[in-house]
Amino acid sequence: MAQVVKNPRDVSTAGKVGIYIVLTLFSLFALFPIVQVFTISLRPSNQLFSTSLEIIPDGATVQNYVSIFTKHPFLKWIFNSLLVSLAVTLVSVGMASTAGYAFSRYKFIGRDSGMILLIATQMFPVTMLLLPLFIMLIKLGIYDSYSGLIVAYTATALPFCIWQMKGFYDTIPRSLEEAARIDGCTELQTFWKVIFPLAQPALVITALFSFMTAWSEYLVAAVLIQDPSLFTLPMGLKAFQSDLEVAWGLYSASAIVVSIPVVFLFVALSRYLVSGLTLGSVKE
Repeated sequence: MAQVVKNPRDVSTAGKVGIYIVLTLFSLFALFPIVQVFTISLRPSNQLFSTSLEIIPDGATVQNYVSIFTKHPFLKWIFNSLLVSLAVTLVSVGMASTAGYAFSRYKFIGRDSGMILLIATQMFPVTMLLLPLFIMLIKLGIYDSYSGLIVAYTATALPFCIWQMKGFYDTIPRSLEEAARIDGCTELQTFWKVIFPLAQPALVITALFSFMTAWSEYLVAAVLIQDPSLFTLPMGLKAFQSDLEVAWGLYSASAIVVSIPVVFLFVALSRYLVSGLTLGSVKE
């Protein structure tokens, strides 16, 4: 006998209250570390532990925020991270959008093995790739440079991005491309005017993943970058840690500032994440 599926609106008041309680608890659990970091950034004299539960502690000061900009090359670290992250994002989105379309729509020699090799690279931890990357960048003459770091981050993010874009293109009906070609579009015009706009949700996810890969990564940068003038934010923040102590106030203030661009980027692009797959596919 077929089971009747209840409409979500038919949930009782007690059930709704229980759902909201669970969601609230999980939200508080997720927000607690962020609130703690913010509180530590406002404490004077580099205090890490406190018995107070106040979000704004006694003697709160913004000196830590002032210090990271006035006493440390924080703006230079931000510039380096933005430059590398945006370059990685543009290269990854451009290459993944076209490569994913080729793997999705065309049949060629090595197609299946190529996809398997791409996903196989994700099975290895990044630490196993450091030595080959190190040797390769030295031979190319781009070790300890922006270019070398961009190449390394792009190589790390691209396999997943290509697989993601390929899977998204597979869900787009081929009839849309056939209709465009009947109307006289070339293959390039079909991709650019029909398929590319429909792929916006996947492109946004690819862009966010690529940006985050470069923005918050430390291990690869620590191996490939030695020049202090090229330090990205994660490497710069390591300067607040010494053998004897950690400047927790500066560390926390920097962490809050570093998270702001990522939050704004996600908010700015979030509307594309929920857009319909066939948005704009109806011919007028």
